[in-house]
Amino acid sequence: MEQVTVIGAGLAGSEAAWQLAERGIGVVLQEMKPHKMTPAHKSEQFAELVCSNSLRGAGLENAVGLLKEELRRLGSLIMEAADATRVPAGGALAVDREGFSAYVTEKIRRHPSITVVEGEAVELPPGEVIVATGPLTSDAMADRLAALFGEGTTLNFFDAAAPLVTFDSLDMEHAWFASRYEKGTADYINCALSQEEYHAFWEALCTAEEAEVHGFEDKYVFEGCMPVEVMARRGEDTLRYGPLKPRGLSDPRTGKEPYAVVQLRRDNAEGSIYNLVGFQTHLKFPEQRRVFSLIPALKNAEYVRYGVMHRNTYLDSPRLLDRYYRLKKEPRIAFAGQMTGVEGYVESTASGFLAAVELARRLRGLPPADFPQETAIGALALYVSNETVAHFQPMNINFGIIPPLGYRVKGKRNKNAALSQRSLEIIEARKAELLR
Repeated sequence: MEQVTVIGAGLAGSEAAWQLAERGIGVVLQEMKPHKMTPAHKSEQFAELVCSNSLRGAGLENAVGLLKEELRRLGSLIMEAADATRVPAGGALAVDREGFSAYVTEKIRRHPSITVVEGEAVELPPGEVIVATGPLTSDAMADRLAALFGEGTTLNFFDAAAPLVTFDSLDMEHAWFASRYEKGTADYINCALSQEEYHAFWEALCTAEEAEVHGFEDKYVFEGCMPVEVMARRGEDTLRYGPLKPRGLSDPRTGKEPYAVVQLRRDNAEGSIYNLVGFQTHLKFPEQRRVFSLIPALKNAEYVRYGVMHRNTYLDSPRLLDRYYRLKKEPRIAFAGQMTGVEGYVESTASGFLAAVELARRLRGLPPADFPQETAIGALALYVSNETVAHFQPMNINFGIIPPLGYRVKGKRNKNAALSQRSLEIIEARKAELLR
């Protein structure tokens, strides 16, 4: 039996290991947890998420919804786990984080073709290897990769996570359950602020004391995970047109839209813990409690996790990787996950999926997997490996990197739905071949 080493058991590494094993390839999966942990992770389980809604929108009018559906139809372990541990979240795919990780961990550990090796990897082993060590790659492995790549081939940005609070500590006199525009079921807790309450909150947020993060500047923050205090400094109304927008939400106490609304999303299946939507932050912990308590419903909130921030490292992938996430100068080494510059857990899963499928095909003498740019999986891989990109930065999947339809469709949602339909037709037509 052919054997491949996969380093890292996050979403990308777990997906890669699973796809290889399902195709009859032996896998050694090396994971440094629990012997060594990163600043962003607390659990010993594989495929750990920092947020219940890390998998984002579910509808096919969203590019990430399309990416998830492509992976689902192609037998993704991560999508299987997400569907099995889903919790209500309106139009989003949210999961019970602990249940999700436990599901992936059990499936991986029970697979007869996967051998899990615990401990930090400090060298690249001989033979075929997929490196999925994530944006918080350990110093030893980062140094090894830097020596392999040469000078100036890694980049950095800063990422942040939102706080978690207990449901029992919320003041529901100032909050209610609803989804925006009454879409789906009433899955979110909505915390209203009047104009005066919002202004006091905004002023406190703009002047709150931040935790020191070496090298941090606002310009180095990835837009998709911008700390709420950085967003607030862009203008008094920025939050009201962002995570605190009141559109589509009617306060049952007044029958009107509030001036601003903070939404909380369930973080576990029991509904005992909630996530502050859009409240990624790197404020000092006492400042988080002080400032967020100005939101009436959170006046006495109990925090089970404060927001945190850390520096993420990613590769200059257009210079280094091909469309299958393989190192151009040494194709036996492939990469997967956020370190390639795909931003987001679903995108990381897609990179692990593609890297593994292509490697399995190559080992069995099959032609390369054909994921054209019209598919989300293919578009993302082609973006990451596109040498014409002038200033490469982490990228979420979006319809802007997928070719247009070639004919006019009225309405953005309808156009996006048509793009998704085209992609899924391609996937279905090639599904039998891709699953070999």
